[in-house]
Amino acid sequence: MIGPIPFPFVLEALAIGYLLGSIPFGLVFAFASGAGDVRKIGSGNIGATNVLRTGKKWAAAATLLCDGLKGAIAVLFVRAYLPPGCEIFAALAAVLGHIYPIWLKFKGGKGVATFIGVTTALYWPVGLLVAGSWLLAALIWRISSLSALIASKPN
Repeated sequence: MIGPIPFPFVLEALAIGYLLGSIPFGLVFAFASGAGDVRKIGSGNIGATNVLRTGKKWAAAATLLCDGLKGAIAVLFVRAYLPPGCEIFAALAAVLGHIYPIWLKFKGGKGVATFIGVTTALYWPVGLLVAGSWLLAALIWRISSLSALIASKPN
């Protein structure tokens, strides 16, 4: 059983998660690929699906990978250095940081890849199931947001 977590550790976990989660990889890779500002394309968000609309597949793949990794790294870092139980706060903050990054006036992505990353880091069997169900739904319906809703549904 995990005892009460001292509040300063909760704040530290939230800060680490948010700061890592708010790194706008979609924006970075879109600019690096020469596609310009991804916020002015398609849905206007910074996620991998919108980066794919630029036609730069490598940039979309890099965004997907890095968005997932930033969530996983937030969880694993906090798990390694803070008291047990703090990693859930880092996970929540990483996803919120992706969706509402302070650097981009709180307009980010949908948080799908980051959610898969934190879920995998928290408990990898569930993370694999979430990723697999997202991928299957995406292959069937070809709509990322629908796939995310299906993958994140608890039952």
